Amino acid sequence: MTSPLQFTLLAALAWTLWRLCRNFLVRSPLDNIPGPQRSSFWTGNIKNLFNRHGWDFHDTISQQYGPVSKVYTAFGGQGLYVYDPKALNSIIVKDQYTYEDASWFIKWNHMTIGPALFATLGEHHRKQRKMLNPVFSVAHMRYMTPIFYNVVHCLREAVSTKINDDFGEVNVMEWMCRTALELIGQGGLGYSFDSLVANSTNEFGIALKEFIPTTFALHIWRALAPFYTSYIPLVIRRQIIRWVPHKNAQKMRTISQTMAAHSREIYEQKMVAFARGDDAVVHQIGKGKDIMSILIRANVNASEGDKLLEEEIIAQISALVLAATDTTSNALARTLHLLSEHQDAQDKVRAELVQAAPDGEDVPYGQLVDLPYLDAVCRETLRLYPPVAFLSRETRNDIVMPLSEPVRGLDGTLVSEIAVPKDTPIFISMRGCNRNPAIWGEDALEWKPERWLTPLPKALGEAHVPGIYANLMTFLGGGRACLGFKFSQLEMKVVLAVMLRPFRFLPSDKEIYWNLAGVSYPTVGKDGIRAEMPMKMEAIQF
Repeated sequence: MTSPLQFTLLAALAWTLWRLCRNFLVRSPLDNIPGPQRSSFWTGNIKNLFNRHGWDFHDTISQQYGPVSKVYTAFGGQGLYVYDPKALNSIIVKDQYTYEDASWFIKWNHMTIGPALFATLGEHHRKQRKMLNPVFSVAHMRYMTPIFYNVVHCLREAVSTKINDDFGEVNVMEWMCRTALELIGQGGLGYSFDSLVANSTNEFGIALKEFIPTTFALHIWRALAPFYTSYIPLVIRRQIIRWVPHKNAQKMRTISQTMAAHSREIYEQKMVAFARGDDAVVHQIGKGKDIMSILIRANVNASEGDKLLEEEIIAQISALVLAATDTTSNALARTLHLLSEHQDAQDKVRAELVQAAPDGEDVPYGQLVDLPYLDAVCRETLRLYPPVAFLSRETRNDIVMPLSEPVRGLDGTLVSEIAVPKDTPIFISMRGCNRNPAIWGEDALEWKPERWLTPLPKALGEAHVPGIYANLMTFLGGGRACLGFKFSQLEMKVVLAVMLRPFRFLPSDKEIYWNLAGVSYPTVGKDGIRAEMPMKMEAIQF
């Protein structure tokens, strides 16, 4: 009798042989599209794309082959690397249900997080999004502003204790992570993760910080997720993962279990408060107006057809905190890093903040979001350095991809549209689109906040970039655009408003290297292991 393990190995071998035969014996419309040579017979360009030192590979694709190019995937497969605006409109708006999230992405997130927004498709995804949309309104952001200020005031006090004689070196990355976690904790969940006192730690926060780098390191495991989740029963998978002698696989198992346990604890505390009545809810952190309280209340009052299951709400907690913590903290760290290298820009932001609030009081929401130079610094950082450099999609059917400009095929002909076969991997380059000199101008690779204070290039308006924010692809667009981009923008501006007035940020003597990952992150040196960004800070007296 064949054992489950033997059956799994035989199925894996059959699947591999089928993929090899299909990829090498069947002609593809993508054969004529130029692109880099595969670096491996078995993995194609996957290790180049998903490499923490892979910036040069990504930039070479963009600069050498243009807005659409071919890349190789596992077992001789072919995919497309895209930042052509017209093609992006097709991918994320017009034909978004043909270009769905890659099956490995959905399966992996469902396995590690649960049935959250990251791990659902079609009507299921739209149902979850419908429930979450109202809590990210501008009106709700106004309510969040005092909560954000209270958290960041705690950050300011904590950091000030690290500066001796008005000067010192601080791991800014650590403090931005802790602050972003507490901001989404109080504003998103009505829950406090971190009091922001020196040397305190949080198990959930540590797991969140390690989730994306660990996931990125397991790119081969992720690529195979559709296979083993479809053919290996869950009970067997859970046993196998316990035995796998792989450091990152075991680390991911621990991270996933930690996130699930803490998310369930938060959910159960909420439900206990709701059971006690409105007074108990109001006396929680966030006074019942945090995102999760509103979601749970809306779910209780929803029709049966619109209700989310308990496991879905618990998964949303992990997904919400994960999405909000890493992206915002790394965007803030990058902004402060750039401001430390451009002291003139830092001085301009500080002067604008002082003018807006001469007595040092908190700048009100309406005034804060409209400060032109602060906004320009945020936009320019998110343009040039989007925290998520690229995303994956997969065609569910054959489709024709339109192009803004034709590309020259390998046979010398001009290709004005590409017939894309079903199951083709698509890599959306947010970084490539945000840096495209054809629409942003010859200075597209320069960090210049001033570009946002003058009329933007005419070519940018004509390109119709489908991003949800500022003609950028940073927060994506269409039906899977980032729900929390206003939340993230407000977090960034409150942190900068509070921290730039009393402190001057200066570069560290240590080399800071930004690593490519699901969300880019800094280390000390190119071979650094943990996410950190030391920076010198100087107290300012007004």
